[in-house]
Amino acid sequence: MNNLPNVIVIAMLFVIAMSCNKPKKSMNNAKDNVTHTSVNMEKMKQIYDELSTEYDRLRPQVIKQPEGYLKYPYLIPAGFYSQLWDWDAFFMANHFISKGQPEFMKYWALTYMENIDEEGYVSGGMTTKGQRKIFGKFAMKPFLSQGIYHYSEAVGDYSWIEPYYDRITKILEYRENTQFNKEFGLYYWEIAMQSGADNNPAMNYFTDDSREFVCADVSAFQYGELLAQSVIAKKLGKQEDAAKFKKAAETLKANINKHLWNAEDKVYYNVDIDSKKHYKRVSYSSFIPLMYKIATPEQGKQTIEAHLTNPKCMKAKYGFRSLSAQDVDYNNKNVIVPFSNWQGPVWPIANYIFSIGLKNYGYDKELAWLAETLGQLLVDDIKEWGIMHENYHADTGAPLAPSADHVDKNGKFVGFISWNLCIQNVMEGVLEDKWMLLQIEE
Repeated sequence: MNNLPNVIVIAMLFVIAMSCNKPKKSMNNAKDNVTHTSVNMEKMKQIYDELSTEYDRLRPQVIKQPEGYLKYPYLIPAGFYSQLWDWDAFFMANHFISKGQPEFMKYWALTYMENIDEEGYVSGGMTTKGQRKIFGKFAMKPFLSQGIYHYSEAVGDYSWIEPYYDRITKILEYRENTQFNKEFGLYYWEIAMQSGADNNPAMNYFTDDSREFVCADVSAFQYGELLAQSVIAKKLGKQEDAAKFKKAAETLKANINKHLWNAEDKVYYNVDIDSKKHYKRVSYSSFIPLMYKIATPEQGKQTIEAHLTNPKCMKAKYGFRSLSAQDVDYNNKNVIVPFSNWQGPVWPIANYIFSIGLKNYGYDKELAWLAETLGQLLVDDIKEWGIMHENYHADTGAPLAPSADHVDKNGKFVGFISWNLCIQNVMEGVLEDKWMLLQIEE
């Protein structure tokens, strides 16, 4: 009997603890998976100032002058790489637009447009010797119309594109003829390497893997292309084309939500064309639809809270992972040959893309955390190596590729400077409300 009060107290504490662990009824309150790290804005400003000073030094290294096959100045992922790559240069050129140098986007667009063949094909990779037709044809990713749109908006002029209009529509037709699945009304990559997320396990990435997937990333990127092309057509007085591309964009958006969204798992999955089933791998590409506001507000919140900001899934100590930590293939291996590792490491460009989704769906606290975390990561990297890396160990922050044995003829570490420049734009958004969201205003 003397122990009865203690028993009652213990029982009461148990009831209180259990009540705290009950699932929340409202999704707005159900943020059990979301971890918020307090952000010191004064500290972030110091990080931003340090990063900006270093970027002023590093940024010019990505600019190459015309040579051989490449008739215009062009942007490269400097350091380890020396080639022109479609999406690397697209994101870098947008960064340059934000710095008052829009001309690099025009050069980029002209380089690709002037090399489109009669079928509408152009390779995503180029060198001074010509186009790189690796891993198959390696056709250009869906960014050309968007790049033209962003440049034209920046300079307030669309007239320059008139002579190239038919070439732009031809590349759209080529993609529809070669990478469009009529059954689902969605797009696919010929192979994961074409996507740029080289070994993304959410799709086939070995040359002997014959599976095909309609994919969230390429379909969302193509949605952006169709929206941008609709605006371009309208600006050039081609109203019939504008309506056609707008309708195609709306249909594609509907098909993405119809076929790729998994309501039970609260995420976008790719679909195996043969089995017609969701291929349940949560990777970087699962969140590309958020970049274009394809997800409804409810879907966006659901997938951000269930997966992106969930420490058991995409959120790590040093940024957002490129593959869910719950995936059987999750790793942080230091790989750059024969392909870069998108199976777990933190990629600054992926985090920049995620930042757009977070902004679109109202996650300002997570955005501030991302800005400070990635900013500090890059500043520390530059302090140690004098340059950056393309990705980082998600759980330790250790710089990965390229490894330290990649040096130039003078024995200096080559490093990597490219689209990681866009992290400066994330910090400017948080600190100054100066965002680079790549939105297409119709």
